[in-house]
Amino acid sequence: MTENSPVLSLATREKFLLDDCIRGVPPGTFGLDSSLVASERWHPADGRMSRPVLTLDEEAFIANRDLFLRYAGEHGAMIAPHAKTPMAPDLARSLVEAGAWGTTVADIRQAAVMLRAGLTRLIIANEVGGSGGANRLAALVGAWPSVELFVFADSAVAVNALADAWRANAMLPPLRVLVELGAGRAGARTTGEAEAIADAVDADGGRLLIAGVATYEGAAAQPDSGRTEEVISDLLAMTADMLLRLRARVGGAAPLVVTAGGSVFFDKVVAALSPAVSRDGNATLVLRSGAIFFHDHGIYDRSLSALDARKGFAVGGVGVSARNSFRPALRLWAEVLSRPEPGLAICGMGMRDVSFDQGFPMVLAVFRTGKPLPVPDAEVFKLNDQHAFLSIAPSDDIAVGDIIEFGISHPCTCLDRYRVIFGVDAAGHVRHAFPTYFG
Repeated sequence: MTENSPVLSLATREKFLLDDCIRGVPPGTFGLDSSLVASERWHPADGRMSRPVLTLDEEAFIANRDLFLRYAGEHGAMIAPHAKTPMAPDLARSLVEAGAWGTTVADIRQAAVMLRAGLTRLIIANEVGGSGGANRLAALVGAWPSVELFVFADSAVAVNALADAWRANAMLPPLRVLVELGAGRAGARTTGEAEAIADAVDADGGRLLIAGVATYEGAAAQPDSGRTEEVISDLLAMTADMLLRLRARVGGAAPLVVTAGGSVFFDKVVAALSPAVSRDGNATLVLRSGAIFFHDHGIYDRSLSALDARKGFAVGGVGVSARNSFRPALRLWAEVLSRPEPGLAICGMGMRDVSFDQGFPMVLAVFRTGKPLPVPDAEVFKLNDQHAFLSIAPSDDIAVGDIIEFGISHPCTCLDRYRVIFGVDAAGHVRHAFPTYFG
């Protein structure tokens, strides 16, 4: 997307009925067509919506989308955003329609969800397993023969399972295999292991195709930042080298994909791999970042601060602050249920409602009868299943019935708790209802 391209707003094509069994939907609501939700003028701070409820700031999501697409384009990369973060086809589709190269998923079921939504260029950024997984993948491709599917493989055993499944069905189109390199998670650890994977693909006789090389640098992160730099640099250097080796195998005419890039170290991926891809002439660098479009007030905010410290983000040829450029788009809204002690408030939100694996939610605002109050110096210090414990000053003006707006840390493990993400406009009114498909 260029600087002068039109800004594409969000839209919904997934049609379903809303009722009060769904978090956020006001009690007494039955059979409301999701396309009519904006006419209800719901607002998470005015007391009508059931709580806890998760909202998406649509303007922030769009701004993050357009910024990251611009960044990638200026640095010679494409994007296949990881759909596992929201598992919301409408949001995945909005990214593709805005210019994303494709969509990334984590498993075969997620691929089926996206295919049903009309997204037909997919990376399964994972191994599918042995014969069982290979046969399930073959069944999916048999149902969607026009899919442009790329799948990771990190062993000859995995390749052989795929080959057996594809040989059993001559009607299947050839399967594109990405040789996965890794550190800290799956992936071949040495060039020799990676070459053995490519050998297994070549030995299949054309039912499988070498489509490129893949890695995930985020799993290589270490507790020590210096060690993280070393391990990620080595992994990306091996990835660039593997591109050269695969190119020698397949010849200059075959397109190849080089894919990496989460939402934390994407700058390192671009710096290490973009030159090699550019020199190749027939390869495409594909970033798979997903959480970057949602950002947060916790782990990703801290990670972008680290990215800024290494001066890793530039747009329009100018270095800028990634932390100040990307905007947190998700909010969790909960009600104060109790003030049992002077320095304690308890909200109706807990581990079943919000992410906590990378930090507790943060108080952003307090509302009473829909009106904002001064923000206290309150902090979540404990979560039960459905309660959040806030330490507050005894003099803080927080009362039972007040609604607190929280920022979250780690979108991936918050979004998966919700069947519907409610997109809100700049004034906070619900504009869209995005269904999720976490299974």
